[in-house]
Amino acid sequence: MARLVFAMNLSLDGYVDHQNFAPGPELFRHWTEHVHRLTGSVYGRRTYEIMRYWDDDHPEWTAEEHAFAMQWRRQPKWVASRTLKSIGPNATLVEGDIEATIRDLKDRLEGEIAVAGPDLAGSLTDLAMIDEYRLYFHPIVLGHGKPFFVGRRPRLRLLACDLVDEDTVRLTYIPT
Repeated sequence: MARLVFAMNLSLDGYVDHQNFAPGPELFRHWTEHVHRLTGSVYGRRTYEIMRYWDDDHPEWTAEEHAFAMQWRRQPKWVASRTLKSIGPNATLVEGDIEATIRDLKDRLEGEIAVAGPDLAGSLTDLAMIDEYRLYFHPIVLGHGKPFFVGRRPRLRLLACDLVDEDTVRLTYIPT
């Protein structure tokens, strides 16, 4: 049975923002290894549209960026959206019952499936489907934006606290 994990970078005050969290080399390698280990990812529309950047090669990319793109492209992706009409390679559009789709994925697959996007994670939290939360805190205070936890806040138990790079602390929680 697969496990559903929600992991994202966030500010000290709890907001996610892809523009403010450019990872350094060590954290970038960490995320590349994370994606390499995944069975697949479930995306909300907005996060998927941001991540589509990795579908196309860019001449200015470093070797590390090419490595990340290769890992991202190889993994299956399921995209929950009522508005998208088309998606990229190695992706499946989920327009209907997200709960049934996720339950099916968890039942038939092994390993770890990433949840990508706070709105989708909020919906899956309401359905008690997320098995683990990984919060990657950066030493930035944004004061506004999209919160990591959208909607109901689950009761959590701390499993681990790790320093991922010189600035980033990962807190790992499971629902109680």
